[in-house]
Amino acid sequence: MGKRHEAIGIKQAIRLEWMQKTANLLLAGLDAKTVRQELHKFLTERKGDGSEGKRSDQTRTFVVNNLMKIWVSPEPELISFRDASLAFLRGYPSMGLAVHWGMVSAVYPFWFNVAQQTGRLLALQDRVTQTQIINRLKEQYGDRQTVSRYARFVIRSFVAWGALKDSDAKGCYKKSAPVNVADSDLAILLFESALHATQEAKGALGLLLNNPAFFPFQLPEITGDFVSQCSDRIEVVRYGLDDELLQLREITVERK
Repeated sequence: MGKRHEAIGIKQAIRLEWMQKTANLLLAGLDAKTVRQELHKFLTERKGDGSEGKRSDQTRTFVVNNLMKIWVSPEPELISFRDASLAFLRGYPSMGLAVHWGMVSAVYPFWFNVAQQTGRLLALQDRVTQTQIINRLKEQYGDRQTVSRYARFVIRSFVAWGALKDSDAKGCYKKSAPVNVADSDLAILLFESALHATQEAKGALGLLLNNPAFFPFQLPEITGDFVSQCSDRIEVVRYGLDDELLQLREITVERK
């Protein structure tokens, strides 16, 4: 899983409605080739800022590749998580924001890390600047030009998704009101996405409940026993008196 965690990958802003369009095509039973064709048609005159207008073949291809990677053809170890996320989305389309957030975080840990740095800053102050977020990311990924450029795409995606709001000052953002995630199964899917987004594939339950990468959401209190009962993809390990560690179970991937 190392390459997925080291890569940045997101080369254009990704809008929530594009994610939903991709999932809907998949839910309709279309094959990968047809989904790709439909996305190219859909995005021909749709730009990342929400406006309509002709976009270049290159920028459209970047976005289509991201959408395909997230929902249609993720890494083999993410297939069962994708299937569970898709099933939840079919049953509860109104909770799409959290489901899509989990999928993109698992497939592109860079998104998760940008969210984590954003959430940490918002826990300390009412507003956060693009520069502050990028500076923290450079400590993690190194001072590469691609980090600055692609982080801006992710931050603009946060705004487009409604997780952040533009302030009066350019490049400065406010937190939106958090979305209440009342469904415990959805919360467990978000935990699973965090485990996939983490190189070690494990994390303390208490830290997952308060993970700054989930700053757009209000998560319910959940016990390790409940996680064990509801997910066969997460193992709960108890250590100390009251501490519980969640880790991904080993997944056997069939090679064709």
